[in-house]
Amino acid sequence: MNRGTINKSRKDGNKKWYRLDNAATIVPATARGADTRVFRVVCELKEQVDPAVLQEALDLTAEGFPHFNVYLRKGLFWYYLDGTDKRVIVEKENREALAPLYVPGRRNLLYRVFYFERRINLEMFHVLSDGTGAFLFFRRLILTYLSITKGTPQGELEGDISSIAEQEDDAFRHFYSKQPQRSQLNRWMKVKAYQIKSPQDENMQSRLVEGIVSAKAFLALAKERHTTAGVFIVALYIEAVMASMSLQDRKKPIVISVPVNLRQFFPSATTRNFFGAITIGFDPSTYDGDFGTLVKSVKDSFAEQLTKDNIQNNMNSYSELKHMAFIKMLPLFIKDLGIQYYTGRTRRGTTSTLSNVGKVELPKEAAQYIDHFSGFMCSFNVQLCVVTFEDRMSFGAVSVYEDHQVLMNLFRKLTEMGLEVELATNDFDRV
Repeated sequence: MNRGTINKSRKDGNKKWYRLDNAATIVPATARGADTRVFRVVCELKEQVDPAVLQEALDLTAEGFPHFNVYLRKGLFWYYLDGTDKRVIVEKENREALAPLYVPGRRNLLYRVFYFERRINLEMFHVLSDGTGAFLFFRRLILTYLSITKGTPQGELEGDISSIAEQEDDAFRHFYSKQPQRSQLNRWMKVKAYQIKSPQDENMQSRLVEGIVSAKAFLALAKERHTTAGVFIVALYIEAVMASMSLQDRKKPIVISVPVNLRQFFPSATTRNFFGAITIGFDPSTYDGDFGTLVKSVKDSFAEQLTKDNIQNNMNSYSELKHMAFIKMLPLFIKDLGIQYYTGRTRRGTTSTLSNVGKVELPKEAAQYIDHFSGFMCSFNVQLCVVTFEDRMSFGAVSVYEDHQVLMNLFRKLTEMGLEVELATNDFDRV
């Protein structure tokens, strides 16, 4: 971490500005109402948080991620990120979860850090980063905090040795190759999937639900069915959705969108957005109750879509709009209207989203002080986030629905399979 160079640049007033990456381009126009496009990552420690030390750790961590200390500004043709010397001030949690971070016309930083008892929370506007990039930042924050409070070594983990230039890179632009047609975009717009139905909170406030199980026990169940934890999670989630559907509803397909970390397929150390998505569809009218059949269907869909050509086309789909000459010439307000129309069409093709962040790795000296990590993402529908740390696998979801029927179906299924589920929620009326 070259702190001297960063500090000198700030003192000289040479603030940078950044173009939005291709995935971030659609975010400002679609951040509306309860869908604030804010996500939260959480670290629960085994003791109370020291807010003064957390602020010190955040200040040190932020120096290595200057591209996160920005405002979102409007240009004539595109949004852009404008660098600032303003810093995030750690606060005790005292506001609605996943509240808006971007307010047009205001110069707000696009992430916040707060705490409550043993929990440290990072909330971030999706313009800045995806879950993988945010966890790289958050992991460094936690390691720095523990190095101050416990004297643990910070160490060098995967993703920590990249330069600031590599972290700031727009990987979509770097790896884009033009496609002859927009087949993927067209396919997303044609599908009409089942939509989860539930009464909404009258104040449209976000309700968080978290369930924690043993990661080892969960993986053992997946292995019994000769599949991976990722496939197993999606199959369980589809069955949970089916359990909430009426016979009439079962005429529509269930389509689960599964974000894919593109860093697994392209050599990039970016901490900005760099993800694609595959869609796992299933026709509930054909389900005979054989869970093994459902697992095989999901497994086959994963194998079919996670190919080199499909991932390249998927990545290109996030870049196409920005590379079309006639779109480049349109004023921003017209682009926003077009994006809102387009996303409204594509959203009809998705029932829910399931994001498997994967395993959070930390040095053992630091890991002993942490209970678990978890994640939550605001969405127009329900988005389930799965995060694993040591033997703790967290299922986190947020919605404005008054009940949590699909999630409860999922947790009941896990219990029937022999797993113990720890539940937590900020919704004390219904679980």
